Amino acid sequence: MKLGDNTLKRMKTLTELHGAPGFEDKVQAYMRSELGKYADEIITDGLGGIFAVKKSGRENAPKVMVAAHMDEVGFMITQLTKNGMIKFTPLGGWSTDVMLSHKFKIRTWEDKEITGIIGSVPVHFRKGEKDGKTQIKDMLLDVGADSMEELEEMGIRPGDSVVPDVDFEVLEGTDKLLAKAWDNRYGCLIAIEALETLKDAELDCDLYIGANVQEEVGLRGAKASANMVNPDVAFVVDCSPANDMAGKDDDIGKIGEGTLIRIMDRTMILSKPMRDYLLETAERNDIKHQYYQSPGGTDAGSIHISGEGVISAVVGICARYIHTSHSIINYNDYLHAKKMLTELIRGIDSEKVEALRGR
Repeated sequence: MKLGDNTLKRMKTLTELHGAPGFEDKVQAYMRSELGKYADEIITDGLGGIFAVKKSGRENAPKVMVAAHMDEVGFMITQLTKNGMIKFTPLGGWSTDVMLSHKFKIRTWEDKEITGIIGSVPVHFRKGEKDGKTQIKDMLLDVGADSMEELEEMGIRPGDSVVPDVDFEVLEGTDKLLAKAWDNRYGCLIAIEALETLKDAELDCDLYIGANVQEEVGLRGAKASANMVNPDVAFVVDCSPANDMAGKDDDIGKIGEGTLIRIMDRTMILSKPMRDYLLETAERNDIKHQYYQSPGGTDAGSIHISGEGVISAVVGICARYIHTSHSIINYNDYLHAKKMLTELIRGIDSEKVEALRGR
């Protein structure tokens, strides 16, 4: 299988967009422009989540919600120092060992993007440092300024957002794609392209497909969007951490092994009827898949306990090195996940909803 040029263009655009939690507006604008080509209407919740609506021709059709999230792990500027350095706090989960000496972009209130490097006091001058690890509170973002006044002249202020500065790249001679923010611009992409695939399909469900805000800081946007849509079934599309670098046979989450059957994580347990529906769909359509469990969570954790309860599943892929500046996916996994999502949506009608609810 190969990716089309339009898909590669979308991947580059989406992964390079600046979209830290709470600052997803550029991603939202792109989602609006792409989803709007195939939607009956576009709706948004009060926090910024955006969904395309494709109505069924059937009366009282069940609602299917497909939810990605637009935000990526990043930082917020908290303080400018007298000598021109910048202090910051995480927005989402970061490990301290993946930050130093990497390039980042500040997005200013004037919408300029300014390059900086995260640094710290050189190891030669450190005293009393525990375990040889630099804490985030001791790191500084350096944009080349020599004073607080220079930072202010650049337009930099506390409250500005920061994300990694990484160009999308197809790794030479492989089916691997390198970028920042696969978690979760993968989900944004699959939402757009699943809707595109289904644009002329006669569905037996009303489809609400799009993306939430602020997943990385506690599944916040999903609460608002689930209340807005009030779905009967939800498919969350998200990117999970691969654990295949050591090459062990029993590793869970291998890139190149297909879409994930996420049986449990810390926020949701996959129900047996939904698990069976995922497996039946994968086997019937020759979709490559692998079982997966995660110590993390997804927006399904919020959506499935909204209202009176929503039967939910995650249609995901895994990526190496998520929640760092650079992550890698296998594009065949994306294509299998896209096939899985579109076929799952096609199969939902009122009778299937009742079966998924165990009735």
